[in-house]
Amino acid sequence: MECRPRCAACCIAPSISSPIPGMPNGKPAGVPCVQLDQELRCRLFGHAERPAVCGSLRPDPEMCGDSREQALRWLGYVEQATGPLP
Repeated sequence: MECRPRCAACCIAPSISSPIPGMPNGKPAGVPCVQLDQELRCRLFGHAERPAVCGSLRPDPEMCGDSREQALRWLGYVEQATGPLP
């Protein structure tokens, strides 16, 4: 499956605990990565500086759903379900 153009749900919904250029402490859930360009594409794609967790996310029908909104909801749910308890 190919990534949906201008989606970037996987660059917004999940938290990332490893450093990202421009975000040395990672990023919180729901915050767009600073490495997204105007077309919502990753500037680090294919570069060594890209966090390993980003490279491990692969688009699939369950995660991506039928729309960007579904992908954001699903990834947000997974973030909440796997995060630390309040």
